[in-house]
Amino acid sequence: MANHADAIKRNRQNLVRRQRNRAYRTTMRNQVKAIRAAIEAGDTEKAQELLPTVTRTLHRTAQKGIIHRKNADRRISRISRAVNALSSDK
Repeated sequence: MANHADAIKRNRQNLVRRQRNRAYRTTMRNQVKAIRAAIEAGDTEKAQELLPTVTRTLHRTAQKGIIHRKNADRRISRISRAVNALSSDK
């Protein structure tokens, strides 16, 4: 337990930031799951429609420091490749 006023404030800030980061992370994961489901189902239109949103969300979470920048870039690359492969097959 924090004893100093500044440590108590820091603890409060950490709790608020943790909640905020969890919300961003959950949103990101749900969007990635949605686009992966569209890719698995072979739904090219839905996958192409979701791609800009997922890309934007991944960049935003990386910018906020919730995930690493290279992690976001890697995820975007893999998802983009899968969507492009799906659209080139049809």
